[in-house]
Amino acid sequence: MSRPLRADAQRNRERLLEVAAQAFAHDGPQVSLDAVAKQAGVGIGTLYRHFPTREALVEAAYRKELARLCDAAPTLLDTMPPDQAVRAWMDLFVEYMTTKRGMADALRAVIASGGNPFAQSRDRLIEAVTRLLTAAAEAGSVRTDIRPEDVLASLGGVSLATPDPTQAEQSARLLDLLMDALRYRPR
Repeated sequence: MSRPLRADAQRNRERLLEVAAQAFAHDGPQVSLDAVAKQAGVGIGTLYRHFPTREALVEAAYRKELARLCDAAPTLLDTMPPDQAVRAWMDLFVEYMTTKRGMADALRAVIASGGNPFAQSRDRLIEAVTRLLTAAAEAGSVRTDIRPEDVLASLGGVSLATPDPTQAEQSARLLDLLMDALRYRPR
């Protein structure tokens, strides 16, 4: 059983993960770990203490991004009406996919080394979408016959159709269309 990290060590770890996710998404798998450490404001020894291999850092950065997305669902539901929470989460999903796409080569290297960064991804995503859709359906703002898997597939499609962050306007229009398709309409 490992001891909890000291507060400063935890901050360093979180900062490393934040910087690494951005660096891998922007520069690919060959980004210098020295550069990641420097940008995070720590020494290379601190990076290696937390993440003994490049693959460990990539996998942890990916899991952190996944957790950020999935953990946003309850926060959104606490701060806005359920249908608005669903729509806001859709924007976060597209951002997540942009980061994941940028990390694709680095994630393939993790898989090639025997890791499985996606082991819990689908379950966590389904859980988050289910929570959002259930709240919105209970509020009467979305249909009750929507399958979370279909929403994720649709969001993946929007992400593929608008892979460039400069296409934010088109992405927003597509997400609005998707949200409109989810809305409850009495007959």
